[in-house]
Amino acid sequence: MASMSLIFAMFSFSLAMSISPGPVNMVIVSSSASYGIRKTFAFVSGATIGFTLLLLFLALGFYRIVAVYPVVLKYLAIAGSLFIIYMGWKIASARTDITITRQDIPTFSQGFLLQWLNPKAWIGCVSGISLFSTPDNTSLILIFTPMYFTVCYLSLFSWSVLGSRIPLLINNPTRLHTFNIITGALLGLTALSLLYVQFF
Repeated sequence: MASMSLIFAMFSFSLAMSISPGPVNMVIVSSSASYGIRKTFAFVSGATIGFTLLLLFLALGFYRIVAVYPVVLKYLAIAGSLFIIYMGWKIASARTDITITRQDIPTFSQGFLLQWLNPKAWIGCVSGISLFSTPDNTSLILIFTPMYFTVCYLSLFSWSVLGSRIPLLINNPTRLHTFNIITGALLGLTALSLLYVQFF
């Protein structure tokens, strides 16, 4: 049975990794600002479920392969950065009028895939597994995983609530379009910084 101090450490780690800004959070803010909380919820759900399954996938042993072959993270950084740049372009070019189509709204599958291609998510998973399990005893993962799932869901949902308040400040299509361009550009810069960290 995990001690209260260990459970608090798990909670603190989960919250710090989930609430801190990253590619997923930026997409959520932009989507919620443009389309609202309800239409962004599928992306939030996809990102949360995708992250939780990634955590379990790595906890079941794949993280040992990453430790032996760190080049895997370099390939991940390339694929993830390209996908993040694509999401940034989608946000920057999103329409801000009433003719928005369903294809413009970030989807469940995009949220799921973004986590599996997001180096921040991989680092968070590997770090958490290293802190809260051992090769001989992975029972703590049974506590850590549902806790991380809950904290991640609430954290990402809070970003969507934050994003939904942005139109109150930028209350016309021109300002919203400018906000989308800035957010898209920041996603692109995030992708480039991920590549820089991996290769330089």
